[in-house]
Amino acid sequence: MSQPTKRLLYITLSLAAAALLGFIALGLWRAAHHTEVAGGGPPGGGPPGGPAGGFPGRGGAGDTVTVAVGKATLADVPVYQQALGTVVANASVTVTSRVDGQLMAVYFSEGQKVKKGQLLAQIDPRAYQATLAQYLGDLAQNQALLKSAKLTLARYSSLYAKQSLAKQDLDTQAAAVGQYEGAVQADQGQIDAARLNLEYARIVSPIDGYVGLRLVDPGNMVHSSDTSGIVTVTQTDPIAVTFSLPQAQLAALLPKVRQGQALPVLALDQLQNQTLAQGQLKFISNEIDTATGSIKLKAEFANPAEALYPNQFVNVKLQTDTLKQAVTIPSAAVQLSSDGSFVYVIKADGSVERRTISTGPSAAERTAVTQGVQAGEQVVTRGIDHLRTGITVKVEAQGEGEPGAGLAP
Repeated sequence: MSQPTKRLLYITLSLAAAALLGFIALGLWRAAHHTEVAGGGPPGGGPPGGPAGGFPGRGGAGDTVTVAVGKATLADVPVYQQALGTVVANASVTVTSRVDGQLMAVYFSEGQKVKKGQLLAQIDPRAYQATLAQYLGDLAQNQALLKSAKLTLARYSSLYAKQSLAKQDLDTQAAAVGQYEGAVQADQGQIDAARLNLEYARIVSPIDGYVGLRLVDPGNMVHSSDTSGIVTVTQTDPIAVTFSLPQAQLAALLPKVRQGQALPVLALDQLQNQTLAQGQLKFISNEIDTATGSIKLKAEFANPAEALYPNQFVNVKLQTDTLKQAVTIPSAAVQLSSDGSFVYVIKADGSVERRTISTGPSAAERTAVTQGVQAGEQVVTRGIDHLRTGITVKVEAQGEGEPGAGLAP
């Protein structure tokens, strides 16, 4: 026998032996399985793995699943529009000098809080005081000349009545009185201007707020034409937040704003975990931004604790409406699927029913339901993964499982 023939025979015998061992193992397994079905099943005669061939706690027919539930109730639900906003100072004023002169002194510290009308700086007033004194002297002189001219006019009038004076002389004297009256008025105007310049030499804060860095040191000359100013005062209480909403919201917002309705606005931190301030919508832009298709709005907030700071980013919630007496359920009960939102409702017989619902806005961990659930019904909030329509459930008593997770039926 040749060497290739021997190798082929060896392989054939090995495959035959392996097949024989496989048939023997299959026969032994079938015999053992037949014995278990005939008399070795689980206690109670049911198939292994729990009632109806299911798995314990997995929602097989006849199982009871423990769940937590919440009740559908009626409540007023606010409707919010959310956006990202930027905090801006309600007013920011660059304080400049309105007269020319040397800056003699400043009366503020950088970062200091100041009140409206508080003295911030002083311009050298002596030149303006001298000008005022000059104008006062001119006024006194012209007032004296006016008094004399009036007395003369009175005498001329008496003489003219006696036909002892020409009409031309009377008219000339009347014109002189008018001239001096004009001079007195001009002097008075110059005096008012000089006093105003003296007042402008005292630079005061135009608003309540905080001063920034000092931009000019004492001893420097300042001019009314300077644009850099002496200091900037920023008002942070109240403070404003600007934000934008899609132009689709304009139809709902504009009529209310035009009617003077005070729409509430909340400013929240970046994680939306904390409400920083509560305010009102104050302004809506007079045009739509064509680049973004949005409308710009501005809300004003009281800010005594300075929770809001200029250029800070915040999340804004603008309340545009309120759903009166809407059906609400715990938000944890709402589930999402490919065909929309649904909940499991507990029926009178203790079983559950899967219902498709239409949802509205959410607030305080509750969601408004516009269709699918009635007030008073109970919905499952925990244990939903093990449910399907018809499953009998056991409702957790209060305090069982997570605190406050369920309501007893």
